[in-house]
Amino acid sequence: MIHPTAVIDPAATIGDHVTVGPFAVIEAGVTLGDGCQVGAHAVLSGRTTVGRDNRFFAHSVIGGIPQDLKYKGEDTALNIGDGNTFREFVTVNTGTEGGGGVTRIGDNNLLMAYVHVAHDCQLHDRTVLANAATLAGHVSLGSGATIGGLTAIHQFTRVGELAMVGGCSAVDQDVPPYCLAMGNRVSLRGLNLTGLKRSGLSREQLRSLRTAYGELFQSEETLSDALTGVASRYAEHEQVMALVAFVQSSERGVCR
Repeated sequence: MIHPTAVIDPAATIGDHVTVGPFAVIEAGVTLGDGCQVGAHAVLSGRTTVGRDNRFFAHSVIGGIPQDLKYKGEDTALNIGDGNTFREFVTVNTGTEGGGGVTRIGDNNLLMAYVHVAHDCQLHDRTVLANAATLAGHVSLGSGATIGGLTAIHQFTRVGELAMVGGCSAVDQDVPPYCLAMGNRVSLRGLNLTGLKRSGLSREQLRSLRTAYGELFQSEETLSDALTGVASRYAEHEQVMALVAFVQSSERGVCR
């Protein structure tokens, strides 16, 4: 159902069984997949490609140009997967030429009211961003990551898979996968045990992660030495090796 007050540019591509509410605007260049719902006064613009069964609540603004003074009108994009929810007043920007040109959001993510996702961010699948969480440019969130309300994340920072950042935090360094972090500035508070159990990890996997976490972040060894030791002892443990690889690849450094 397309409300008669909605404004849809003829150059937009609209899939089947799409609902568009009163006074919504869908601009040229937007591709909207089957089964999507666009709420009242929502705006979809730019070179934005949206998959199936996404919901855009009232006043969300999706595909706006980057809030980057270096942006001079380059043709950049926003790609959105399937099954995502964008609550009221969420804003998501397209990419910038210097950042690869594409902001990406995967599948089944929940962005609660007033969340902001800046240019060139990369959100994988099943992330949850609580009310007014703010991602600066080039932020990456691993699958299953949870960001608490009113939390701000510095540009070029990564939050790993199944990590959780508590509310009202300021994140200026990478948050390792499977970990719980919070504070201003953010620091580690242990493993995200609730999230890990809900994800279906076995007791053996949890025990290995607990031991590896202690050796990496709570021992008196240097981080470099601890990484070498953990990598040699847990080479067969997928989650531990993912944790090691994340820390080793960090450019901003990981929070401790």
